[in-house]
Amino acid sequence: MNSIEKLLAKLCPNGVEYKEIGKLFQIAPKSKLGLNKIKNLDSGEIICFTSGEQNYFVNDFLVNGEYLFMNDGGSADIKYNNGKAYYTDHVFAFTTRECSVKFLYYFLKSKQNIIEKVYFEGVGLKNLQKIKFKNFKIPLPPIEIQNEIVRILDTFTELEKELEKELEKELEKRKKQYEYYRESLLSFENLSKLSRGGVVRTMSLGEVCNTLKKATLKTDELKQKGKYPVINSGRDYYGFYDNFNNEANAFTIAARGEYAGFINFMSSKFWAGGLCYPYRSIDENILKTKFIFYYLKTFQSKIMDTLVARGSIPAINKSDIDKKIKIPLPPLEVQNKVVEILDKFDALVNDLSSGIPAEIKARKKQYEYYRESLLSFEKLEN
Repeated sequence: MNSIEKLLAKLCPNGVEYKEIGKLFQIAPKSKLGLNKIKNLDSGEIICFTSGEQNYFVNDFLVNGEYLFMNDGGSADIKYNNGKAYYTDHVFAFTTRECSVKFLYYFLKSKQNIIEKVYFEGVGLKNLQKIKFKNFKIPLPPIEIQNEIVRILDTFTELEKELEKELEKELEKRKKQYEYYRESLLSFENLSKLSRGGVVRTMSLGEVCNTLKKATLKTDELKQKGKYPVINSGRDYYGFYDNFNNEANAFTIAARGEYAGFINFMSSKFWAGGLCYPYRSIDENILKTKFIFYYLKTFQSKIMDTLVARGSIPAINKSDIDKKIKIPLPPLEVQNKVVEILDKFDALVNDLSSGIPAEIKARKKQYEYYRESLLSFEKLEN
């Protein structure tokens, strides 16, 4: 019997009382500043929470003390802070005097997926239904148990973070090794050597690839989870959609914005947005699409530096891509060998199902399981 089980048996042997969160929390004032205005403020030392992953630091504050911050749209990402804090207009801030704020944070964090599924509604970008959310029930074990759970989870969280940092350092090291090996493997000198000393001819990208379909989607047509990924002008998926406009085995080049020139490989059916250029090899029996992708990734930084026009909005011209980028054509068996080797390296550093990323994911799952086990209580029956 662990320390929590002993306390439960001693202090609440018949179960734990549950209360609606609406009876527990005190809602903080709504912020009047959006993300764009926050970005333009002078940098300070007070944290400012946003509805995204990035936080900012400002010179003013809206709350001071222990508070929780939850997105009111998109996803129910929940954050905790003790001290002065600011937040943007799409962040729902609240505290409580009825239980440990940190205990409430850990419990809500453990139920984040349920909160998103039940209390976020709407077409496209879903919004938190605050009136409905007030009925969400929170367990209230005695404060001694709350504090002990917080102590255990604080310790476990720090250990998990330290381990994750070490794994991420190792992953970064592996990525640099992978990039160096990829560049060496795809150098003209090595491709010629692998081609048994033969001269490797080159052709422009526009000569060896077909341009694929693309079409702009409205923001409210996108989903956070769905069947087909949508790729546009960023490094990551733009969202998901119920339809696709391209088959698998293609690569895209971001056309505009901060990541203009960034290259992605699409291994499944996908929707190409209006702000990217999607391509596929004209003939897989002569030149593999995956080989072209790996070759382009080797020179991605050079492409972004030399072909992207750095105006008010960075952009890359398709005619420059088609004419100025040269692709080598080694024998097909050489291409297959290169792709096979780089696929294995790529899985080691990027695939969530294997290698270090899988280890990081497993540690997070282990932590979440332990947290949920600690925060599961038998309900007190009236």
